[in-house]
Amino acid sequence: MAEIVQLVGKSALGEPDKVTLDVARLIKDDFLQQNGISEYDRYCPFYKTNGMIRNFMSYYNQALKAVESGDMTWSKVREATNDEWYALSQMKFESPSQGQEDIEQKLKKLNDRITSKFQSLNE
Repeated sequence: MAEIVQLVGKSALGEPDKVTLDVARLIKDDFLQQNGISEYDRYCPFYKTNGMIRNFMSYYNQALKAVESGDMTWSKVREATNDEWYALSQMKFESPSQGQEDIEQKLKKLNDRITSKFQSLNE
C-alpha cells in the first residue's frame, strides 16, 4: 500500500484507507518499535501489550466507523481526536515498574476516553 500512496498521493485514497494508513503508521512507530535499553520498553509484559493493542484497535474501529458513515472526513476525525491520538503514541512510556494494576487502569481509562470522544463526535 505504501508504494501506491507514493505513486498517487495520500489525497487520492478513500477516507477508510487514510484511516488504515495512519493507524498502521502509529502502530509501527509506537507499538512495534522498541528501545531495548529503556526501562519502559526493554520488557513489555503481556497485560501492557494487550491493553495497548486493544486501544489501537478501539481507536481504529471507531475512526473507521466515523468516516464510513459519510458524515466526517478522516482529517476532521483526526483533528477532533488529537488528544487521544497523542495518548495512543504515549502508551509505550508506561513503565512495568508501576505495577500491573496501575498500567491496566491507565490503559482502560484511555480506552474509555477514546470511546467517549467518538460517541460525542457521532452526536
